[in-house]
Formats: sequence, structure tokens, C-alpha cells
Amino acid sequence: MTTRIINPIIAALTKLGFSVRGSHVLAVRGRKTGKVQEVPVNPIEVDSARYLVAPRGETQWARNLRVAGVAELRVGQRHEQIHVTELANDAKLPVLRAYLRRWERETGKFFGVDANASDEELRQRAPDHPVFRIV
Repeated sequence: MTTRIINPIIAALTKLGFSVRGSHVLAVRGRKTGKVQEVPVNPIEVDSARYLVAPRGETQWARNLRVAGVAELRVGQRHEQIHVTELANDAKLPVLRAYLRRWERETGKFFGVDANASDEELRQRAPDHPVFRIV
């Protein structure tokens, strides 16, 4: 339901300039096709730095972003060119916790833990969820 109904609605609203709870559209070039692919994402800020978290794990957008290293965040007519670096698993913990606090209702089921999980529980799940720092 999320992939086929909710994500397209969120993406359409965001493209029109209506950011739903901070959502953006990530436009990233496909690593195989070379075509720009768009997907709604929820950037999160932690300690004055911004991050993109892949709550569903090793998704196509995460793989494409890892290869490209650059992308564009869009909300309506505002387009921001970004460069990213991927975080090591141990560095992900505060970002994952903040992400779960903000988006647990929408994406918590993909993590299998909530924002109150222990560091060890988050550390176990960190390899399954790519996190990119926007630089």
C-alpha cells in the first residue's frame, strides 16, 4: 500500500510544493539506466547536519545514491543540489534514533524496533538501513 498508493501521493504533493511533514522528492540518476529516478524521502537533521535514511533498507534509490554521490532534493519549484557521504554503521545510531522518533509511525515497521531501542538493538539493525549525510 505504501509503495503503490501513499508514496505516489506524497511525491505528487511535494512536487506541487506541499511538503508533507518535511518530505522532499529525491531525484537521483540510476546507476544502470542513467535515467533520473524520483522518490519521496524524509530528510532528518541531527546536530546541525542533515541526513537521508533508507527505512526500507537497500532500496534502488539508496544504491543509486551510493554510486552517484550527488542528487537533487526537490519541493515544488525549489531544487537543491546535494552531495552525500554514506555513514559507517556505528555512526548511524544517533541518526537512526532521531529518524525513528520523527517517523516511527510511518516507517517504524521497517526497522523492527522503536526510538526507545537500546544502542545494541539499533547497532544490529544499522547495516540494513543506509544513512547518507548531506554535505
